[in-house]
Amino acid sequence: MKHSQIAINSVSTRQPTFNFEEMLQAYSAAGFKLVEFPLPQVKQWMKADPSRTAQDVKALLTKFGMQSIGGFEAGLTCFGSAEEMKKNFELLAGNGKLIGELGGGTMIIGTDGDANNNLETLKAIGKRTRELALAVPPNVKLGVEFNWSPVVKSIRSAMIVAEEACHGRVGILFDPAHYHCTPSKFEDLTEKVVKKIVHVHVDDMLDKPGDRSNCNADRVLPGEGIIDLKGLFGRLEEYGYNGYYSIEMFNDDLWAMPVAEAARACYASMARLASCGHCHK
Repeated sequence: MKHSQIAINSVSTRQPTFNFEEMLQAYSAAGFKLVEFPLPQVKQWMKADPSRTAQDVKALLTKFGMQSIGGFEAGLTCFGSAEEMKKNFELLAGNGKLIGELGGGTMIIGTDGDANNNLETLKAIGKRTRELALAVPPNVKLGVEFNWSPVVKSIRSAMIVAEEACHGRVGILFDPAHYHCTPSKFEDLTEKVVKKIVHVHVDDMLDKPGDRSNCNADRVLPGEGIIDLKGLFGRLEEYGYNGYYSIEMFNDDLWAMPVAEAARACYASMARLASCGHCHK
């Protein structure tokens, strides 16, 4: 991991009253140049003034020396009524368009399942994901997040979805917290799998067995938990991953801090990880 690959997912900080500009200023001051958004934050800022467009968001990012690298909002509905699927598809296609207008990047998606939740379900999800990839701009990738789904519960399952999609812009989102809490294993990170990873979230976990852990609430800052992040990221880089590493925290202590303080804590943990010297082959 290089310092130029460090990003922050803005779910990592909270404010008593959400202030988009204050948040970006805090991130920039902390050292971040790249940001990944829960897209409702962007939409909220635009909705506050109906004249605002994605270009205004880009201008604000430029003001603070920052760049958007993608975002997320909802999972992909692959099963259900025709109306439910149509509404969900329109939402995600619109989100892909927004990410594209902000400069491109990766849209992270979860999925639903069906009554069977078997291998054929995974293949059906892959086909539906391909349809979404064809509907979003060419500067937008889709990252399927394993464990944000009742059926895509491991990196191997996510790989089946990505392969079935058979599209160059459909891949896997790798998150150490989900890796820790699912049946995923280090040996699953083969060269073939790593080449499908399009985005990486960064977090660490409390000293608890994976099956006894909450993949969100038990997160701690990188370097403060038990996950071998150096080993994991070293394996990704060994097999050619050179994308972004975006810290994504769901931590009550961090959320209780002023946004500027939380941003500094996030950046410091990422900077230490990037400087460790062991995250490179």
